[in-house]
Amino acid sequence: QGQLVQAGGGLVQAGGSLRLSCAATERTLSKHVMGWFRQAPGKERELVAAIHWTDGNTYYAGSVKGRFTVFKDKNNAMVNLQMNSLEPEDTAVYYCAAGASNHDIATEDFFYDHWGQGTQVTVSS
Repeated sequence: QGQLVQAGGGLVQAGGSLRLSCAATERTLSKHVMGWFRQAPGKERELVAAIHWTDGNTYYAGSVKGRFTVFKDKNNAMVNLQMNSLEPEDTAVYYCAAGASNHDIATEDFFYDHWGQGTQVTVSS
C-alpha cells in the first residue's frame, strides 16, 4: 500500500510537451489527493497541480495554469500530468504524491505521505 511509481519526463525544447504518469494501488487513490510537485535547484518544492481521485477537484499553480493538465486514468489506476508549452523555468525534478483528503487540496508537501521516486524534466531554450 502506498507505492507510487512514476514514468515519463526527459529533455524537450521550449514550447514542447511532455507527459508524466504516476501509478498507484487503487487503495492509495481512494479518498486521496494526487499531487504533482516540482523542485528546481536552489528552490523549494512546490505543488504545481493536483486532483482529488474521488470527486475530481483540481488545483493548478498560477505559473502552469492553462499549460498543464492533471487527469485520472481510472482503468490503470494512474494519474497523469500533461505539460504543454513548456518553458525553461519548468525545469525541475517532478514528484507525484498522495495525501488523504475528503475534498480539499493542500499545497504544503508535509500533507502528503506517499511519494514517487521523482523524474527529471529539462526544458532547453
